[in-house]
Formats: sequence, C-alpha cells, structure tokens
Amino acid sequence: MSLLKIQNVTKRFGGLIAVDDVSFEIAEGEVLGLIGPNGAGKTTLFNSISGTYTPEEGSITFAGETITGVAPHENAQRGLVRTFQIVKPFAGLNVVDNVKVGSFLRNSNARAAEDKAREIVEFVGLGDSADRLAKNLTTAGRKRLELARALATEPRLLLLDEVMAGLTPTESRQIVDVIKQIKTQYNLTLLVIEHVMQAVMSLSDRIAVLHHGQLIAIDAPQVIASDNAVIEAYLGKEFEFAEN
Repeated sequence: MSLLKIQNVTKRFGGLIAVDDVSFEIAEGEVLGLIGPNGAGKTTLFNSISGTYTPEEGSITFAGETITGVAPHENAQRGLVRTFQIVKPFAGLNVVDNVKVGSFLRNSNARAAEDKAREIVEFVGLGDSADRLAKNLTTAGRKRLELARALATEPRLLLLDEVMAGLTPTESRQIVDVIKQIKTQYNLTLLVIEHVMQAVMSLSDRIAVLHHGQLIAIDAPQVIASDNAVIEAYLGKEFEFAEN
C-alpha cells in the first residue's frame, strides 16, 4: 500500500522549472533514497511534499489524503515530518528540552513529553549529553538531535535531508546504523536525500534519481548503480568501476 503518492508534480520559480512533472510512490515501511546532482530539485521536492512550497501542477497524497499545499504544521499533525540539512536547534535549551518541543505535538502532559524525549535522546545515542546545551554539541551531535526532534513527533513518514552532510566517514556510518534502527524500532517509512552513496545504497529499498528537476530513474540500488543514464548524470564512471 502506498503511503505517499507524488503525481505529476511541477514547481517553478519564475522561468526556472525546479521540479518537472515528477511522479512516484512510496510504500508503507519502505526506505526510498533520493539522489541527484546539486540543483537537481531534491530539496525543492522535499519542500513541496512537506508543505513549505505549493507546486503549480500535480498532486501529493499522504495516507489517502490530498496534502498539496497543506502547511507543514498540519502535515506534522498527520505524521509527515522532515529534518533539515542545516540544523538549527534551540541553542539555549538542553538536548532533552529540544526534543521535548517535538514531543509536545502528541503529548500535552509535560511529564509524559519529557519521558518520551528522554527515551528518544537515549535511542539516538545522546544519553550522555541529555542535559547539555544544544549549542555545545558537535556537528554529529546536532545531527542526532535533529533526528531526535523529528522522531519525538511520532511520524509515519520521515523525510531526511542530508543527515550525513559535514560528518566524518566514521560518524556517517554511525548515523546509518541509527537510521536502520529507526526503521525497525519505530516502523517508519523514510524518504532520504543523501550524497554519501555508500550510505544511501545500504539504507534504501529503492533509489529515485533527479536530474534537472526530472525523475530519470527509480529502482533497486543495484539496478541504479549500473544504470548508464544515472552514471552519466550523477554517479560517474569511477562509481561504476568501484561497484563492479
């Protein structure tokens, strides 16, 4: 069953077509990777799904409801939540209180919200930093905090925007492990933008490829890795050689 359905979505900025007639579906429980060169339209598509942008054409359906143009906070209530590549925690609050903000979406009781926040903080590996101010976290810590805040809203569909950007290879592998645990423990559906190809290949059930705003391929990772159009547009011959 499809949890998210993107149908002929087009988003323009003046004469620039950032997303061009894109259609695909994500099944409940699936992890779909979204890749493509810088400027391919990935974040614009995320913004259109989450409600930051309203596409000029096409429709977006989530859990059977049309959400085209629905505001982000209303989508969050429905269970569709996103993270941001550039993380902006509440710097003056500690880690638990940052996550507690997200938890209040489902828990009106302050004690219940804090209990949920502490559980998630521990889950993402920030237990030792639970009472530390967010501004004192490392980049990797802030990325984990961004994940935790999103998880605290209890989403059904989580859109992850380059959660590994700025991390070392070791930190990236650790985040991949956390994301895999998120899928299994919280039974979530994930749409993941990522440039770290080894990570997205290992995480995804399928991968969608955008180029100049158009969807040029969507298939299993091993098929995408050998697709000539994808190699030419994004992966490069070096990746083809490395994979084979």
